[in-house]
Formats: sequence, structure tokens, C-alpha cells
Amino acid sequence: QVQLVESGGGLVQPGGSLRLSCLASGFTLDVYTIGWFRQAPGKEREGVSCISSSDASTYYADSVKGRFTISRDNAKNTVYLQMNSLKPEDTAVYYCAAGPSYRTTVQGLCAMSQRIYYWGKGTLVTVSS
Repeated sequence: QVQLVESGGGLVQPGGSLRLSCLASGFTLDVYTIGWFRQAPGKEREGVSCISSSDASTYYADSVKGRFTISRDNAKNTVYLQMNSLKPEDTAVYYCAAGPSYRTTVQGLCAMSQRIYYWGKGTLVTVSS
């Protein structure tokens, strides 16, 4: 069964850190551009960070630059999002998604303007004191 499964969400205080993981099963991630997206209550889904299949290119939304780091371990079929200095406005459900590398760029995937083949079901991150 083809799927993406996110994990690592939870409740954290402002200024804290979390690391999200996105594990692929049923397919290999090494030929896909992968992105992290989030959706807060009452808001539209937005691209947070994306990484190319070769690791050569990354994209970050302005709101997370300098605080979040995306990485991938193709041997483990997993992509990570390290989130530091978390703020209450980072509270959202975080999703990972995959688009074919030959048809997507990191900017295009994160803008959701290019083809996305797979979505995970999300993991909730709550930043609150």
C-alpha cells in the first residue's frame, strides 16, 4: 500500500523544538520532491518547506526561515522537519507530500502549483504555554 505517514507532532511550549518525520511505504522517496505543508484552523493549507530528490535544493517559507530545517534520508525512505524556536502561530496540522522530481521544483511543490502524487494524513503540532 502506497502511503506517507507523518509522526513527531505534539504539544510544545513557545521556544521549544520538535522533529517531524515523514515515512514512505509502498514506494521509494529518492525520485520525488518532498514537501512539508501545514494548515491551521480556519486557514488555507500552506507550503512550509520542500526538498529536491537530490538534496541539492531546498525552499522555506519566509515565516520559518532560520527556524526550520528540512532533510531527507533516502536509505530510510524518510524526510524530516526540524522545528526550533517554535511560536504559537506555528500551531497547525502538518502534512508531508510527494511530487515526481521530473515534474516538480521545490518552489512549485511548496506553492502547490505542480503535481502532487501523494499526501500524508497529517500530525498535529500545538505550540502553547
